[in-house]
Amino acid sequence: MVSEVKTVSGRGIPLVGNDIDTDRIIPARFLRCVTFDGLGEHAFADDRAALSGQHPFDQVQYQGAKILVVNRNFGCGSSREHAPQAIAKWGIQALVGESFAEIFFGNCVAMGIPCVTADANSVKQLQEILAANPQAPVTVNLEAMQVQCGEFSAPIFMGEGAKNMFVAGTWDACGQLVAHAEQIRATAAKLPYLQWSKVAAS
Repeated sequence: MVSEVKTVSGRGIPLVGNDIDTDRIIPARFLRCVTFDGLGEHAFADDRAALSGQHPFDQVQYQGAKILVVNRNFGCGSSREHAPQAIAKWGIQALVGESFAEIFFGNCVAMGIPCVTADANSVKQLQEILAANPQAPVTVNLEAMQVQCGEFSAPIFMGEGAKNMFVAGTWDACGQLVAHAEQIRATAAKLPYLQWSKVAAS
């Protein structure tokens, strides 16, 4: 099915630092939006302003990158769904890091964005490669459970439940409903309380 996520390939972007929380990913003043459209331009807004164009999300060489490489406890803090939405709207399709906050991880799974972990040394090497060569191709392979960047490769990790959801495409709740529309209609037709509502309406 089209919702399967087995590999994500593209250029990478290194974001060095531990405990980057959701308020840094998308500051609270941007949460008043009605939809998530346009959030990407505000990702890391305060950090970017403080670094005057030197933040990786502002640097020309990383524009169009699809894989974000982070460190420990990324996405901690509040449970705001706007954080992974902002990252996704900027263009990120997968994250590699030392560890992720649980709620942030769950929000990413619900959006079809795999967050895989690797040991600290592998993450550091990957960030250093991307800093030296921003054009290096990166592939996150959820079937082989491996990240590759040029000649460098390292094992990656993800819980079996989440991994299977990506590989099978079952992370996509709406897609699952659409794919099983006929079975849903058949089941609905057998539910007595739906028949009662029809009688009441007539």
